Amino acid sequence: MKALLRNRKALVGLVIIAFIVLVAIAAPLLTQYDPAARTGRPHQPPSLDHILGTTRIGQDVFARLIYGARTSLAVGFGAGLLITLVGTALGIISGYRGGKTDEIISFFTNMVLVVPNLPLLLVLAAFIGQASPLVIALILGATSWAWGARVTRAETLSVKQKDFVKSAEMMGEPQWRIMTFEIFPNVISIVGINFIGSVIFAIITEATLEFLGLGDPRAISWGTMLYNAQKASALSVGAWWDILTPCVALAFLGIGMSLLNFAVDEIANPRLRTGNHLKRWSLLVRTGEGRL
Repeated sequence: MKALLRNRKALVGLVIIAFIVLVAIAAPLLTQYDPAARTGRPHQPPSLDHILGTTRIGQDVFARLIYGARTSLAVGFGAGLLITLVGTALGIISGYRGGKTDEIISFFTNMVLVVPNLPLLLVLAAFIGQASPLVIALILGATSWAWGARVTRAETLSVKQKDFVKSAEMMGEPQWRIMTFEIFPNVISIVGINFIGSVIFAIITEATLEFLGLGDPRAISWGTMLYNAQKASALSVGAWWDILTPCVALAFLGIGMSLLNFAVDEIANPRLRTGNHLKRWSLLVRTGEGRL
């Protein structure tokens, strides 16, 4: 945590994510409008009454934005947590147990990796019909764990050869305890990177599915905002605020998560920590000590 808080990318990413989460939590305090109710004229431009304008049916865009953040964040973090839990558990078990267990888990992992993820999600969502955000999160969690399992397995194969793991085995500790208290803490950086990447993937994929009309149109999320704006031809009629608002929100959240992901990757991989070395070299060059 100390290394994370000293990293500028991590600080900026955490500030962005914390800001969006706080806005979503405080949504009832930030607006007086019901996000599903008609509160103004159709496609009313931004004004003092509606700071981000209104939709085609007169709904307040700002209210839909901050209430929609709740749904998008819930799907992203819920699906990301499910993906990470399944991938981490299967990866550690497969890497440590080996033998038939490893073969069976690797078979299903390879099978999931071979199937294109997005087309599979589109087929499943189309088969279900108007999938709710909860259903979309469960679909994402059930179909997107393979990459995390593969990476965690590879790291586990390396960690299980360490002396402290061999010592625990010689002392007769049960396998579940070795995997939980000896191996898992040493792959936590991989787990963190997998979780952050899974959250980004889940939020973008949920918005994509809803934009294509495969989600529940009655749900309030950034994806349904894009879907409704596209159906109302917002760009054609000049209502740029209707479609630009959820796009900026998704990009803003993606930037925050990506910066945090880059920071965790730098902390976990010493080869990527070039910032201090570059500063030191620049100082030497300016003082003339870095010249050949």
